[in-house]
Amino acid sequence: MQPADIERLVRIVVEEMAAAGRPLAPTRCGCHAVLYECCPDRLRGILDAGATRLGLHASGGSAGGVAAMIDHTLLKPDATRQDIETLCREATEYEFASVCVNPTWVALCARLLQGSRVKVCSVVGFPLGATTADTKHYETRRAIFDGAREIDMVINVGALTSGDLRLVERDIEAVTAPCRDAGAVSKVIIEAALLTDEEKITACTLAKAAGADFVKTSTGFGPGGATAHDVALMRRVVGEEMGVKAAGGVRDLETLKAMVAAGATRIGASAGVRIVQESRGQPPAAAGAKGY
Repeated sequence: MQPADIERLVRIVVEEMAAAGRPLAPTRCGCHAVLYECCPDRLRGILDAGATRLGLHASGGSAGGVAAMIDHTLLKPDATRQDIETLCREATEYEFASVCVNPTWVALCARLLQGSRVKVCSVVGFPLGATTADTKHYETRRAIFDGAREIDMVINVGALTSGDLRLVERDIEAVTAPCRDAGAVSKVIIEAALLTDEEKITACTLAKAAGADFVKTSTGFGPGGATAHDVALMRRVVGEEMGVKAAGGVRDLETLKAMVAAGATRIGASAGVRIVQESRGQPPAAAGAKGY
């Protein structure tokens, strides 16, 4: 980490401790031009207290806006070709941001989605993050070669919890560098359910230092999924320059709204069709492709 990154990390930790002790001074936030305490990206306390309804419409509240935030996801190991074809058909019908699939399906999805606005997203080092950096580098290049335009990589969680921060940064850079070279979007999964808040702050700081485009809460295969607390913390660390993706357990519109209120700009969900139908006031159709 560079000295500037360490300084930023220290400042964030100090701010978090101060925020836990007493309210911040009433200043205006730059993202919504409202008082800091009223900013929807910072209503973590209300959400943590159990609020399930918020006066906020995701991306303006239109169904198209909701769909455009969602990575339509199918990462189950037993997914069939027919499941993947259904996923891509739903993605084009509802105009999701992307389909998120395992590497073996990237080339097929790229063919099926050719000519549409839906991107292909694939995963690297998934779901444990315990492969080596050079392996993740190759996985990334191969997925991009096959047609992926977005890459969701899992950090080396064990290295992070061991305090080997340089290894973690190299691990992330092994993915972000080829993504930058190819013009692909990089997302860094920190698997927040395995980390302390301090470790989450460190992971997000390392992802930003490595030039990632997004930080992401979860794989959906860990001990827990996205929480509003984690999304709000991650947003606070990375600022407004990076995206925050909430994934794992986002299965309805109210949960999506809570994640957006906490600061998420992208949602990973296998229940995307149900969520969009709910936003339109339509009864949910029968489940399509198997999700996670």
